[in-house]
Amino acid sequence: MTDLLITNAKPYGEEAVDLLVRDGVVAEIGTGLTAEGVGTLDAGGHVLLPGLVDLHVHLREPGGEESETIETGSHAAALGGFTAVFAMPNTDPVADTAVVVEHVRRRGEEVGLVDVHPVGAVTTGLRGEKLAELGTMVSSAAQVRMFSDDGRCVNDPLIMRRALEYASALDVVIAQHAEDHRLTGGAQAHEGAIASRLGLAGWPATAEETVIARDVALAREAGAALHVCHVSSLHSIAVLRAAKAQGVRVSAEVTPHHLLLTDGRLTGYDPVNKVNPPLRTGADTQAMREALAEGVIDVVATDHAPHASQYKDTEWAAAKPGMLGLQTALSVVIHTMVEPGLLDWHGVAQVMSERPAEIGNLPDQGRPIAVGEPATFALVDPDAQWTVRGAALASRAANTPYEGMRLPGAVVATVLRGRITARDGKVVA
Repeated sequence: MTDLLITNAKPYGEEAVDLLVRDGVVAEIGTGLTAEGVGTLDAGGHVLLPGLVDLHVHLREPGGEESETIETGSHAAALGGFTAVFAMPNTDPVADTAVVVEHVRRRGEEVGLVDVHPVGAVTTGLRGEKLAELGTMVSSAAQVRMFSDDGRCVNDPLIMRRALEYASALDVVIAQHAEDHRLTGGAQAHEGAIASRLGLAGWPATAEETVIARDVALAREAGAALHVCHVSSLHSIAVLRAAKAQGVRVSAEVTPHHLLLTDGRLTGYDPVNKVNPPLRTGADTQAMREALAEGVIDVVATDHAPHASQYKDTEWAAAKPGMLGLQTALSVVIHTMVEPGLLDWHGVAQVMSERPAEIGNLPDQGRPIAVGEPATFALVDPDAQWTVRGAALASRAANTPYEGMRLPGAVVATVLRGRITARDGKVVA
């Protein structure tokens, strides 16, 4: 049903209103609205936001269905308040052809809970040796608008330059996993005192900063849109700030875990804390928060990375990096950004909905809550508290770093173009 009456909602946390939705579009906003023959949603005076958009998720399908599927990932996304997600290409087979990206897009449509947008690979097989068929994926039924070798850096500057040149011509975005592998080698943790004490190989922050510096220069030259994935180092902020001041078309994301968690969690060698880029210091975490509030970092993206137990419940060196993020992201942002006063609800909408939709070129997502706009929302109870339990999350995997943690804020309902997709902690089929 795309006709809906939402009562007693507070858009962006402001005055309570009712919203009448017809054919998936907001038809009227006011107080005391009534309508016969439509579904109803009592918002209970909770905060109404535009539906959340995640530029960076791993849904594992095809090939990694033991860890996640497009269906289970869509469930987690809807329960987390998301209405659109971008699925990274490091699947098996790699999403480097029209056939694979069309499969991902089609499966997302079949599940129907969130808009699933496939991210195409920059290079064939993610090997960094030659460009994939970017133009073919753009013109395919999947309508790919973002490309990345995420999980691996496009290390060759000539390949990256050519990718950015094509991106400029095709009006698409190249999203870079900024890591110079020659500096990281077999790194397991942030290079610093804790890694040294634990005997873990160090992943230096300079491996991130140097790639960002190189790529913003290449993007400036090509006039292309560059998006930097999961920024983690405080020194990267200065590079991004300078590039933006020069008019370079660069955007950047930070993950919820890099807003909250530090390398201090590594002392127990629990592989749930192993992630790429690694958890860094408290100074880095604080810098991420301040840069997000300032707008130097544009968006929050989860880098939702589910792993089946056999890939995580093992010794540190053998464990795969990655953490769940879709159902906890908004709560972590409330905790790290809203509660300290760094963002208000308009700011949350900006970094979790509006700006991600703009970067991902989604004209029907991240829209204002206004008459004539798509009825695509996340309804949030800001006063709720909940305890994270990995086994209770909708993802097929359970590798959450927030196990047992009490977090603020809960998604009460998610609405996609007038249709309720999640309500009171349950997916609505």
